[in-house]
Order: sequence, then structure tokens, then C-alpha cells
Amino acid sequence: MKTNMGAVDRLVRIVLAVVVIVLYATGRISGYLSVILGIVAVAFLVTSAIGYCPAYVPLKLSTKRKR
Repeated sequence: MKTNMGAVDRLVRIVLAVVVIVLYATGRISGYLSVILGIVAVAFLVTSAIGYCPAYVPLKLSTKRKR
């Protein structure tokens, strides 16, 4: 599996996931919204950790810098 995410893409996803975690921890979001955003946050963290986004494949996208 080749990585298809660049450093900026990964950083943005991590920051968004942390924002969702903070919003949940402070009680700003709850109910269905917190569940949906929690799932998205986990997906962002996992894809950032491995550097691969399956949603980019059908669209033939890559944010990784070419050498």
C-alpha cells in the first residue's frame, strides 16, 4: 500500500480530530452529532497514522509531494 497523503494533509486531519475530541470532552457536542464526529475523528487519526486515505484512490488523488 503506497502512501497518498502529504504532511500538511495529515497534520490538518490530526488537528481536526483533536478539535472534535476537545469539543466532546468539554460538552460542546453531544448526541448523534458527537457519535458521527467521533467516527470521523477516529478515521482521520487512523488515516493520518498510516498515511493512506482509501477515499483518494477512486478519485486518483494524492497530496503527497512528488520527488
